[in-house]
Amino acid sequence: MENYLQSAMKYSAGHRQDFLDKLTDFLEIKTISSDSAYAVDVRKGAQWLADYFKKIGAGKVQILETQKHPVVYADLSQAGEDRPTILVYGHYDVQPADPENLWDSAPFEPAVRDGQLYARGASDMKGQLMVTLSAIESIQATGRLPVNFKFLVEGEEEIGSPSIANFLSTHKDLFKSDFVLNLDAGMIARDKPTIVYGLRGLAYFEIQVSGPAQDLHSGVFGGVVYNPIQVLCELIAGMKDNEGVIQLPGFYEDVLLLNEQEKQELAQLGMNDAYYLKETGALKLHGEKGFSPVERVGARPTLDVNGIWGGYTGEGPKTVIPAKAFAKLSMRLVPNQTPEKVKIQLHEYLANNAPDGIKWEMTQLSSDPASITDMDFLPTRCLAASFEKIWGIPPVFERGGGSIPIVSHMQNSLGVESVLSGFSLPGDNIHSPNEHLDLEVYYKGIDTVIDFIFRIAESCE
Repeated sequence: MENYLQSAMKYSAGHRQDFLDKLTDFLEIKTISSDSAYAVDVRKGAQWLADYFKKIGAGKVQILETQKHPVVYADLSQAGEDRPTILVYGHYDVQPADPENLWDSAPFEPAVRDGQLYARGASDMKGQLMVTLSAIESIQATGRLPVNFKFLVEGEEEIGSPSIANFLSTHKDLFKSDFVLNLDAGMIARDKPTIVYGLRGLAYFEIQVSGPAQDLHSGVFGGVVYNPIQVLCELIAGMKDNEGVIQLPGFYEDVLLLNEQEKQELAQLGMNDAYYLKETGALKLHGEKGFSPVERVGARPTLDVNGIWGGYTGEGPKTVIPAKAFAKLSMRLVPNQTPEKVKIQLHEYLANNAPDGIKWEMTQLSSDPASITDMDFLPTRCLAASFEKIWGIPPVFERGGGSIPIVSHMQNSLGVESVLSGFSLPGDNIHSPNEHLDLEVYYKGIDTVIDFIFRIAESCE
């Protein structure tokens, strides 16, 4: 199999421009999922993928409808039923390009400058998806795929994948596979290939506090009734103590603690106090004592106020006691915590601490569980070995602070684990003007996936 591997690598090296041209073509399509004005373009992006899959010999290609934007399905099953099947996840939708005046070149007219490809979606994640597809092309051009592939490429990731949970439960049999390859993550640094083995979940709430029947004159009624803004601020302040420990009843009882191996892996990331001070521009770090910053971000639950409003905020004075006040709260959850239980805990806290003279309501806006994969998972070990071969150094293992809901949906609906990595860099300006992709990293990514595919095949013999 080594000869086939070398032939695929040689093909990849000789067809970089071809791979770049295909990616550029893909990037020109304005697949902005959040704006209905681009609905036709989003569907055009789905059709582009479907046509691409047909060109590379996919046996079954489908554009499957959802409540909003379609999912593109394809399979390459020529390896045979006795070979493993990899489910490749990706998304073809992108963020809006606003503000376009801050781009140095048009966001949907890809441009290469100083080894970087500039375009919306270059890094997140059309480029990452094309890494895998280019690797598969390289193998096909020089031999036969040693494993089977299925593809699930959605068009709603940038709006929170609202359709994906129901979609997966409806199409369980279609996506039956041995594991998922998901490159919708990235590297913590250019010289540090990264495998993300854990992600925090998300529980997001809006709280409304109501007091008087209407806004009141603060001179006439101040000191007589509860001020909803004041009450809301006091409730929020009480949710944490001075050391950042969350005070919701039972909040930490299900938290999965780090083992010693995990602590060592996170320590190797080099994301110390100085790193976070530089990245944030903060004057001082703050958080739960007894944990390093990288442990707090990846392996500890948090509660943050994302917005608060009420009363008069216009120019000049207006002396009112507002009738209502509002806040949005997000909680990042770690494995074993559930959004459903956290909702109960928040409700209990508000019921126990809100004064009798006000009314309150809470609405859950998002509910995504955390996910974690054993670092000893065979495909994870295979990818780690491929990184070490292609990059010359072993990868680092990271517990990601954000949420990628599809990972837990794959676990819960399909019963399959994900190998989560990617070849984007922290400075790629994802979701910002001048998004770009480092082409050297991109090409090394293709070679990494080629090697990974052959390793998976060999591990099953």
